[in-house]
Amino acid sequence: MNIEQMKSVLREIVTRTDLTPCVVGHRGVGKSAGIAQVCREIGHRYVPLRLGQMEVGDLVGIPYREGETMHWSRPSWWPTEGDPPAVVHCDELNRAQQEDTLQAIFQFVEPPLSAGQRALHTHKLAPKHKVIVTINPPDGTYQVTPLDRALVDRMVMLYVETDYSCWSRYARQQDFDAGVREFLAANQNLLAGTSLPMEMEAEPSERGWEMVSILRRSCRFPRELEMEVYAGIIGKEAAIAFLRWQSEQQSRPLTASDILDRWPEVSARAGAQREDSHGATISSLVDHLRGETELSDQQEENLVSYLDTLPRDLRFALVKSLLTIPHVALRLASDRHDRVVLEAIRAISGEAG
Repeated sequence: MNIEQMKSVLREIVTRTDLTPCVVGHRGVGKSAGIAQVCREIGHRYVPLRLGQMEVGDLVGIPYREGETMHWSRPSWWPTEGDPPAVVHCDELNRAQQEDTLQAIFQFVEPPLSAGQRALHTHKLAPKHKVIVTINPPDGTYQVTPLDRALVDRMVMLYVETDYSCWSRYARQQDFDAGVREFLAANQNLLAGTSLPMEMEAEPSERGWEMVSILRRSCRFPRELEMEVYAGIIGKEAAIAFLRWQSEQQSRPLTASDILDRWPEVSARAGAQREDSHGATISSLVDHLRGETELSDQQEENLVSYLDTLPRDLRFALVKSLLTIPHVALRLASDRHDRVVLEAIRAISGEAG
């Protein structure tokens, strides 16, 4: 993805989740500038940390005693509960020169998936503050430390590449020298040097699928970026297989179980179904309900919500079938369903007359 796409993805992740994005890109592509711009746009304070220049004490604080108890002083950069929302940018994560520095920051970049708080040693980070990581790729052209699988597994890896169109818009906004802009317009291959591939291949894991689930429920990514984002968590092969499966599922008719038990997840699909698909769904519902002895209150609400999405003729047809099932007919006769069901019942009564 390019810088503009990276910014749109970061904006979604930072404002809607507690996950930790890790932006991977070559020098000079605009990672840090893009993150700072996102912070301005969402109204968060930008707190940069150059981890390649920091020691453990800069992160966890200096120890001191109170009586018989050891404490660690809060680092000056640490955003407190009373501070405005901030984004802590952990830059150069894989340039940390000391192994213990990398181990200390490990805890900080781990997202609080279990409704806890992000922490660094004894310091707890308020949920309104977020964390973003950036690194150069370990392709042999940078003096960086390889990140182990456990650390990569805790972040959403986003790979950013140079893009002339994106750079050109930025150059115009910043009023770069006209000669430079004109030269690069004619020689786009000289915008940035050719670099080796950046992929630090992620692999599927239980934590990774949990992160994908959080993103799917909380964020909305452009279709062309969705695979890239998920591939940065569970790997390209798993991401492609998952999205292909999703596409196949979207094209099949909804089942009775979809309508009755998973309505909030499938309501948009129900509204977009073709008439022949609705026919299959209606048959599935009627067959299922004839074999059931009772509907739960939630299933009743889901069934009526589905009726409300149907075109008039299909709604009449389904209500007519449902009224032949005694336990369902009793549910549909409730006054609170008059808006959705009453018109269909009157039409059916008129047919009988």
